Amino acid sequence: MAIKSFQGARRLQTNAVDDTPLKVSDYMSTSLITFTPDQSIEDVMETLINNRISGGPVVNENHELVGIISEGDCIKQISESRYYNMPMQSDTIENHMAKNVETIDGNMNIFDAANKFLEAKHRRFPIVENGKLIGLISQKDVLKAAMQLKGQNWK
Repeated sequence: MAIKSFQGARRLQTNAVDDTPLKVSDYMSTSLITFTPDQSIEDVMETLINNRISGGPVVNENHELVGIISEGDCIKQISESRYYNMPMQSDTIENHMAKNVETIDGNMNIFDAANKFLEAKHRRFPIVENGKLIGLISQKDVLKAAMQLKGQNWK
């Protein structure tokens, strides 16, 4: 009498290195809409609306990160200008952007980046290399990475 096994076929165990991209640099956006400190609040608001983005990095003439401007920063300026009855046309974003910007290393694991998003409660993190802005990772980029990797091992 033959013995039947109820186990399915097993995959061969290999010692091959899993080359699934898991680094922030594999998922970050590199084609960025950036702002300069001397841009007007109205110009920034128009750019945010037209490009359907919620904020973006502010860079100097050397493409070095000097801040981040968001919809919330613009809304705060609208509220303050209305409260103090001050026009916004001549106001630049330099005084309204977040200046102490936390960045993420492009070599960071995408799931470590996900934890950083949870801890910091930010929508986006810039990636800086040698003092220059090279990319931006958003919460949506992390979601895209997770969807791309679904069904595979979460390493």
